[in-house]
Amino acid sequence: MKALELRIPPAVVALIAALAIWLLSGWTGFLAVDMPLRKPLAGLLVACGGLSGFVGIFTFRVMHTTVDPRYPASARVLVTNGIYRFTRNPMYLGIALILTAWVIFLSNFLSLIVVALFVSYMNRFQILPEERALAENFGDTYRRYQQKVRRWI
Repeated sequence: MKALELRIPPAVVALIAALAIWLLSGWTGFLAVDMPLRKPLAGLLVACGGLSGFVGIFTFRVMHTTVDPRYPASARVLVTNGIYRFTRNPMYLGIALILTAWVIFLSNFLSLIVVALFVSYMNRFQILPEERALAENFGDTYRRYQQKVRRWI
């Protein structure tokens, strides 16, 4: 399973998950739930997810460190300010919120399974290897940060 670590860019994983949500919603349309405020709620989640991801990327850029998640060992600095005071993974959190918005928009809550699979995949094949690399690069400073700030929220 180590062969999958840091191999598939998170954006590709997100697109695959979004497609899976759409297909599952189509195949199980009979399970759709009528939700009167689904569009505004989905819009709010997209806005929150987009903002979380944008602020995470912007903060990395300001700190002059890599935003390419495939190469965590090339991180120049440990970013712990801004949104990173609340979540260690605002970009992945943003994607998860947008995928949840897609589930709500399609009104098929069975598709939340795909969001859970996305989070599980990211934890195992993206975040854990990133955390190992950051611990190697930044040692106890990173370990203290891990203890202080949650992985997701």
